[in-house]
Amino acid sequence: MTASSTVHAGGKAELIDGKAMAARMTDEIRGQVEQLVEKGHELPGLAVVLVGNDPASEVYVKNKAIQTHRAGMKSFMHMMPESTSQEELLALISELNANPKVDGILVQLPLPPQIDAAIVTNAIHPDKDVDGLGEVNTGRLALGMENGIVPCTPLGCLKLLQSVHADMTGMKAVVIGASNLVGKPMAQLLLKANCTVTIAHIHTRNIEALAREADIIVVATGKAELVKGSWIKPGATVIDVGITRVQTPEGKSRLVGDVVFEEASKIAGHITPVPGGVGPMTIACLLYNTFQAASRRRASIEG
Repeated sequence: MTASSTVHAGGKAELIDGKAMAARMTDEIRGQVEQLVEKGHELPGLAVVLVGNDPASEVYVKNKAIQTHRAGMKSFMHMMPESTSQEELLALISELNANPKVDGILVQLPLPPQIDAAIVTNAIHPDKDVDGLGEVNTGRLALGMENGIVPCTPLGCLKLLQSVHADMTGMKAVVIGASNLVGKPMAQLLLKANCTVTIAHIHTRNIEALAREADIIVVATGKAELVKGSWIKPGATVIDVGITRVQTPEGKSRLVGDVVFEEASKIAGHITPVPGGVGPMTIACLLYNTFQAASRRRASIEG
């Protein structure tokens, strides 16, 4: 995949256009789906489960359904009330695991307090765990196995990096944020790409100095504008996973990342915008994982 970037008018950094890259990736998947159907296979299917009525989650789920259809795949939506018990949700997952029309299952997080997210995630069959968050796929990634499903956001970040750096061997990478969702799997992917990787977190000392040594910085903390321009090594590549809505002095609101974009874009070589960077690639990688899961399942049936 070639780089999708444009010169940022306000500084030297080039924007890594995740929105454009995700659109191309979705079109490529649609073409692959069409080839699969031409061979006599059923359309791949993605089941998305939403428990409760969290407004942000509802938007995410609807967008995932739209993009699934755009990729030529089936979308199965399951909307469950806030009062849903853990047993009821696990029963639905069991049904989806057994359903041959469903190749991928995603349970939208967060879940209501009466439901243990870890138990639910691990109830999804590993071969249908297209979020890649279950223990089996986590272990496969840690061991460098090729048959695992990689979490969508880190995979999207990796593809954004690969659009800029065809070979990352020997590059110093700092991942700021050590979550199971992004930070830890991101570090594993960068190790696999032969980077020298450091994970920084809330207890890391002299984090600014550590960041300034990095050729690649991936920031996923959920803390708005944590990383200042002074933290960035000149020419470094910055991937900003965070997205937070903040109030402006005029009483309006705007979306910002975990990096102070205006400062960092004057120092970095390449940087992702917020929005329009990592977010679109997360959904594109969900579609990618679903198609790969469908292809593997059909191959195993044929074989």
